[in-house]
Amino acid sequence: MSAPHSSMSAHRPTLRPDVLLSAPLLRGPDTVHLVKDPVSGSCFTVGAKEFFLISRLDGNRTTQEIETEYAAAFGRRLGDAHWHQLLGLLGRRQLLAGAAPQPAVDSSSPSPFTGTLYRGSVRLVADADAATGTLHRLLRPLLRAPVLLVLLALCLGMEVVLAADSAQLARDTWWLFQHPAALLGVFTLLWLSTAGHELAHGVTARQFGGRVSEIGLRWRLPVAIMYCRVDNYRFLAHRHQVAVGAAGAFANLLFLLPFTTWWAVLETADPTRRVLSGLLLLGSLQALVNLLPLPPLDGYTMLGHGLGVDEYAANSGRYLRLRLRDQQAAIAYPRRARVLYTAYGIGSSVLLLVLAGVVAMAAYLLIVD
Repeated sequence: MSAPHSSMSAHRPTLRPDVLLSAPLLRGPDTVHLVKDPVSGSCFTVGAKEFFLISRLDGNRTTQEIETEYAAAFGRRLGDAHWHQLLGLLGRRQLLAGAAPQPAVDSSSPSPFTGTLYRGSVRLVADADAATGTLHRLLRPLLRAPVLLVLLALCLGMEVVLAADSAQLARDTWWLFQHPAALLGVFTLLWLSTAGHELAHGVTARQFGGRVSEIGLRWRLPVAIMYCRVDNYRFLAHRHQVAVGAAGAFANLLFLLPFTTWWAVLETADPTRRVLSGLLLLGSLQALVNLLPLPPLDGYTMLGHGLGVDEYAANSGRYLRLRLRDQQAAIAYPRRARVLYTAYGIGSSVLLLVLAGVVAMAAYLLIVD
């Protein structure tokens, strides 16, 4: 028996070509996609079935052809009511071709300053996207894969050398903390490294088609750090999202390379070498700790992006609590979600215990040394 003929079967609805669609994201038990209007900045979430339809509104397929693909994928056909609901949603949001995009909402403050003297932020660049675009053009020769592999090898070699001399580095760092002027110089350099860390996120996002909306300084006294806000990176491929997340720590390690060369040629008792030892140890910790898969660190962001999981820690916690309270409800989660959420719960707990042990051991060695 043939399927009933839909009155919309010959329609060829077309999504605006600039509308952004994300890769699949695991959110709780569901797989979702993000849909964003880059003009207005509005963003909403749809399920896998709605995404299947939206992603095929290319103006070439008729609704009947899409219905056939949908039936093959999900085992059921669509009727006019489903199409009216979906196209009505897209039409109201002016996401279909031929509709005027919604005007952009200017959410920026007339002043670059927000917050208070104690806690706030200030924009440092009028056009952050243009600024990172210029920086991206200047650094483009270094962003080729062979060059990046060489730089990565140098960073890994640096960390091996420093790890082999970690005991002396720790003693020199303890000495550094007893000399406030030298310590201030080291922390100033580390602060500059965090600025490079943030800009690296922006430049890498530009490399893969992202957009930087804001560069500024955020403070909560007595701490003030730079930030670089990247728009649309959630709509990049998962591997590109991981690269954006990793760029900051990579920039931190690159920052240390010339200081490592300087440190290597100095005598062990040289006070300058002691200062550099502190810089290298603290700078390496700054970079490597940031790669740990714990929120809100970059390593946690990278893990979620790489696995295509949204709010990994929070959803893992919800699943594990549900598993303790209602076994049947937990079983309703798809197998992939059950495996990933359980693995993160166990893995993060073990990692926290290991870190606590390492900190305790380091403190003990400093006391008895």
